[in-house]
This record gives sequence, C-alpha cells and structure tokens, in this order.
Amino acid sequence: MRAAAGCASGSSDATFNDANNYMKRPRPIIAIDGPVGVGKSTVAKALARELGFRHVNTGAMYRAVAIEARESGLTPDDPDIEARLAPLLASIDIAFEGERLILNGNDVTPKLGEPEIGELASRFSALAPVRQKMRDLQQAMGREGGLVMEGRDIGTAVFPDAEFKFYLDAQVEVRAERRFAELAGKGVAITRNQVLAELQERDRRDSNRKLAPLRCADDAIVIDSSRFTVAEVLAQIQSRIKGTGSQGSEKA
Repeated sequence: MRAAAGCASGSSDATFNDANNYMKRPRPIIAIDGPVGVGKSTVAKALARELGFRHVNTGAMYRAVAIEARESGLTPDDPDIEARLAPLLASIDIAFEGERLILNGNDVTPKLGEPEIGELASRFSALAPVRQKMRDLQQAMGREGGLVMEGRDIGTAVFPDAEFKFYLDAQVEVRAERRFAELAGKGVAITRNQVLAELQERDRRDSNRKLAPLRCADDAIVIDSSRFTVAEVLAQIQSRIKGTGSQGSEKA
C-alpha cells in the first residue's frame, strides 16, 4: 500500500509554521498515524524518549478492550454487542506505566501481541461505543500536551488540532516481512503468507470502516518508510519538528 485514502501521492504542502496550527498548548501533541506494521510504535517510543514526552500507543488501548471483551466471553459477532459492551466500557480502566499497559489493575502487556487479540481489536474498533470511549480517554491523556500519540486516527479524529502530524506508510510486502520477523522473534507460529493476508485484510477493514477510517490528515507529513531505517525516519521527524527540514513528503 503506497498511501491510504486521503493521502497525496506526491508532495505535501503541509507546514508547521502556520500561526493557526502551531503550539496551541504549553507543550505540543505529536500525532503519528499509519497502517499496521509500518513501525509507528518503534518510532513513537524513540521520539517520546528523545523529547521527554509521554508515549501513548492507542492500538494497545483497543487491544486492551479486546482482551477484556474476550475474558468476558464477548465477540464482535454477538447479537446486540454494543449494548453488551456498555457495562464493560463504563467500568474499564486503562493506564500506561512506561510501556506497560495496565488494564483494570492488571498488567496485560504480554497479551497485547497475540494475533487473536490484534484481530479482535481491529473488529471491536469499528464499533461506535468503543471508538467514543477510547477517544475520550485519549483526549484526556493529551489535555496538557507533551505527548507522542500513535494510531490510525490521531491526526484526523482524536487530535485534529495536533501541532505536529505525521503519517508513516510502507509497501505492504515490507510491512508483512517486518511483522513476520517480529512474531517469529516472539515464537508465534505463523507463515509469511499468513501475515501478508492478515495485513491486507486489516488495511481493507481499517480504510473502509465508517467511523474514523485509516487515512492521513490533509496537513500531515507523509513518510514512506519502505527503504528507511528507524533511525532515518526518526531523524526526518525530528528535523520537521525543529523546522530544519524541507517541505513536502519524504518518499523512497
């Protein structure tokens, strides 16, 4: 996938020096969006560490919902699933302790990488009550700024007024290889073809859902990471934030 719906195929004219879109908060919010397997988490963690900002992986929050739903015996296909989710969402407590995710007082970080949880999270995230609850929590986390937040809809729906917006993209084959290596390293039994098929389905679902579909914001800087290392992507983002980079999308 070269670009999601809404992403320009050529250069972007986005700039961070517009007085109407710059430093609205004491410390800025940096939104990093993009499809699964593009390296958002690795880049966002490193950027937050460099800046001394908080890092929030919103995908992990949706996975937390999936974990709680699974343990409550709920599936996205259940009749009246939105009504059945209501008490779960009303009482759910999600917090980050560094890079650990605490769900209702329990550290569920080891479960976040399970392929089944990733699939469930993608499906539950298409439900309006889930998206609204997560958006409320995410906006509360960013109220004071000083935040690097990554996800699918941060620059378009959660913080459309974010001071800095980036959209990371990469060819689906490259993303599949990265994801396969990550899962293999964790001992997950899966083939490259299975990973590729799952990514293609996730892209289709995320880009075509009615609520907050995956797309880059009109004023986001697009970086195609297919041929770049994490360090190179991070350097490009830092350059933009410091105002030393040239305008336009970075394309391989």
